[in-house]
Amino acid sequence: MSSTGAGPGVVVVPGNNRRAHHYERLARGLAGVHAVHVVERRGRGASAPRGTAYSVETEADDVLAVMEHTGARVVFGHSYGGLIALHVGMREPLDALIAYEPGVSIGGSFDASWLDAFTEQLGGGRQVAAMATFLKGTGLLPFRAAPLLTAISFLMLRGSGGRETRDMMPTTPAEIGEIARLDSDGSRYAGIAARTLLLGGEKSPAYLTGVLPQLATILPSAEYSILPGLDHNAPDVNAPDDIAQQIRLHLVRGERHGYVDHDSAEYGIHPAGERVPIHRD
Repeated sequence: MSSTGAGPGVVVVPGNNRRAHHYERLARGLAGVHAVHVVERRGRGASAPRGTAYSVETEADDVLAVMEHTGARVVFGHSYGGLIALHVGMREPLDALIAYEPGVSIGGSFDASWLDAFTEQLGGGRQVAAMATFLKGTGLLPFRAAPLLTAISFLMLRGSGGRETRDMMPTTPAEIGEIARLDSDGSRYAGIAARTLLLGGEKSPAYLTGVLPQLATILPSAEYSILPGLDHNAPDVNAPDDIAQQIRLHLVRGERHGYVDHDSAEYGIHPAGERVPIHRD
């Protein structure tokens, strides 16, 4: 875990193939008014190994332990970390919960049919092929041609940060497996009472953003926003300052008991493409 800043605590939960240091800019964007604690999830860096009995609940256990240690009552999760954050919210009352494109599958929305090939390739030492399978299966890049994805995968695994990425790849099968295992109608999340903000990027794959309005309907105190120009890696790479601003605005709105100031540029993009204020359900 890394910590910075002072004030009410926010716990940040990284996504798949991400470590705590990938969220340093996001943490700095919040640190002026918050103490930010970024979890180094199991199987990464100096954190404990995962062990054999893995589930999203073991990840939630770790986040709850960080909350108890720090006194933080706000949780932000990105991608698979967003799924973890939702499961924390099911178990513990939070002051606020924010998730950016959480790894939630509703009615089969998350296609994990590529996972067996990925696991076989990874087990056979074919890391570049496995990464290309991951990139094609998840649709996180705007490319589909196999030669191009293979070239990008080679650069990702052999360039700067490549060793770290290679070390994290074995965590992917269990995490994607949990997303698939937890596929449902989403009603399990109806018990999350926290004020919840669900965020997504306009440029992200539809399966990641399409579940947000569904979850916003299921959760009793939730809103969602699709942010223009952003993609799946907005919190960690491409727009951490923008995401920090969204988190800060959500927490300020909560302090004002849910009042929305329509002059504060709190706007997103509805899945249909229309520019509209942040949704409330």
